[in-house]
Amino acid sequence: MTPDQRLRRIRILLGGFIFGVVISGVTAFPLTWEVNLLVQWFGQGDGGLATWLRTVQAGLQHNDQNYPFIAYGTDWLAFGHLAIAGAFIGPYRDPVKNKFIIQWGMWTCALVPLLAFTCGPIRGIPFGWRIIDSLFGIIGIVPLWLVMREVKSIEKDL
Repeated sequence: MTPDQRLRRIRILLGGFIFGVVISGVTAFPLTWEVNLLVQWFGQGDGGLATWLRTVQAGLQHNDQNYPFIAYGTDWLAFGHLAIAGAFIGPYRDPVKNKFIIQWGMWTCALVPLLAFTCGPIRGIPFGWRIIDSLFGIIGIVPLWLVMREVKSIEKDL
């Protein structure tokens, strides 16, 4: 594979990763609307996911009505995702020079399950939902790992 082909592959992988982080962030803004939609689709019935979705819906609606400032936390969560996505523009432009950002991204992805399984029980998050949250880190690390492989190949050719 030529260096140009490697760079193209890196940019496709990073573009997909950036897109995923942006989507994850943007979806934190209309959280109540999204949960209401999920309840319409999957919240009928008793037990499991349906009960959890209705619990989340009730909590969000209560907070929206009585404590709207709490949603400001998810606004900052969204902003944090957008800022993280912006950090990956450096590696998109020059992956070898900015490989430390790729490595940092891999570390943060690897730590997602640790956060989910440490804080999740404290916050009363069901086990299945902690698995779903952990998948963000597990899935996210894959394109970054592939990018690092390509960066190392480019470095060998230099």
